[in-house]
Amino acid sequence: MNKTAKPFVAREHEFEAQYGLPERLPASERILWQGAPSWALMARQVFHADKAALYFAVMLGWRFASSLSDGASLAETFASLTWLVPLFTLALGALLLLGWLSARTTAYTLTNRRVVMRIGIVLTITYNLPLRRIESADLRPGTHGRGDIALALEPATRIAWLHLWPHVRPWRVARTQPMLRAIDDADYVATLLRQVWAEVNGAAAIPVRPEPIEGLARAFDKLSPNGL
Repeated sequence: MNKTAKPFVAREHEFEAQYGLPERLPASERILWQGAPSWALMARQVFHADKAALYFAVMLGWRFASSLSDGASLAETFASLTWLVPLFTLALGALLLLGWLSARTTAYTLTNRRVVMRIGIVLTITYNLPLRRIESADLRPGTHGRGDIALALEPATRIAWLHLWPHVRPWRVARTQPMLRAIDDADYVATLLRQVWAEVNGAAAIPVRPEPIEGLARAFDKLSPNGL
């Protein structure tokens, strides 16, 4: 099955010369894969909508039990919750909307020369990450074939953490790592990244690390005994 390209329809980015790219690729460069985050996974992982829903449910349950223990009738108890339910629903809806917008406005592209990240809800920014400037990668597998791929850049290549958020590896502020978040077929994309990275950099250029990073060591283990 060919997974190298997926069709997209994104009317808000019709100004792009090519989907997900600031300009058309040169003749020597070709797209190997394009994808976008799962909005539901973004809402859960980045904006913690599931934790918020659990918190709201606990708060409503506590309010319900507390009202009954204070001697209120069942009708009075439900009435005391009427102002909380719309408030919690609005807050949860906002988190889900942020997840949807983040996924909707994002496009990840892997070519035979670079990784391109088009991100931004209000202000669209495109980052071109040449494969020669990527030192290593880390795959965090999830459920249903989805996962995250973090890219460790060479020290000279620095991008502000806030400029990348939420498409950035958490807790790596000093040396930020761009992240392809919540993508489908994460194992396949990791393997494809390994192959094209080796073609660009050569097997001899792969650094040997004393402790291989979690995840993509599985995809890079054929090129180095310690992974990438």
